[in-house]
Amino acid sequence: MRIDSFAAFWPYYVRAHSNSRTRLLHAAGSVLAIACVGLGLGRNVWFFAAAPVVGYAFAWYAHFFVEHNKPATFGHPFYSLAADYRMLFLMMAGKMNDEVRKFSPATSS
Repeated sequence: MRIDSFAAFWPYYVRAHSNSRTRLLHAAGSVLAIACVGLGLGRNVWFFAAAPVVGYAFAWYAHFFVEHNKPATFGHPFYSLAADYRMLFLMMAGKMNDEVRKFSPATSS
């Protein structure tokens, strides 16, 4: 699939994250990755190395064992990272379920 903009990537990303458990696991990984970056700044630089490991561990578990699809990171790593945090912020604002209904109407959130 050829995707040449974030706007074109977003609907694909939302459909790949239609299961609410997948989104929750992504959110946990994203928040823990941010915590690792903070700890890397304040405590020990080794936490910087832990940030992507922690973040991707939660996300990839969700894709392989909950959503049963391939992580978008493999084909679009930068768009995927940006979308992870967009999804996290939309979840915190209570608006991500609207995005799921918009782009995955046949799937319950």
